[in-house]
Amino acid sequence: MRHLSHIHLGRQRGVASVEFALLLVPLLMIAFGALEYGRLLYHYDTVVKSVRSATRLIAQRNPDDQSSYTTALSEARCLAVYGVPQCTQSQEPLVPGLALSNVKICDRSSVTECAGLSLSEVKNVATGSDTGTLNLVVVRITGYEFSFLGLPFTGAGGSLVFQPIQSVMRQGL
Repeated sequence: MRHLSHIHLGRQRGVASVEFALLLVPLLMIAFGALEYGRLLYHYDTVVKSVRSATRLIAQRNPDDQSSYTTALSEARCLAVYGVPQCTQSQEPLVPGLALSNVKICDRSSVTECAGLSLSEVKNVATGSDTGTLNLVVVRITGYEFSFLGLPFTGAGGSLVFQPIQSVMRQGL
């Protein structure tokens, strides 16, 4: 009897290592995939919040005052890309690959940067019957490209271009 149990244990030796090796690849794929997905969501959320902050900043300014409004447009672009109103080209953007050229700002004075948007959609927009009109400001991030890390076992290594991310707010003045 004792001799048979020893033979049975000999056949089982190394089975755990083989099972671990078979499960390691799928587990690593899931782990690295979750990591890439988390990075993607973090970048998207960061861009959304920066667009919202830039829209809030520009919504408080009057486009009729050209000198201060031009400065405000520059500050809003810097806020959307770098997270601060004053920026230099040597600063790191909030997320890799985001540039000032990705930011489009449209309001009652100009909608040329926002494809598919007409002046009537931001200037003197009716709010209902007998309630008057209001002016809107739109800040968009277009063409932002998220680059995957290319982590092992995920099949990633390319990039993904986000759809335009925008925020619309009432312009105060």
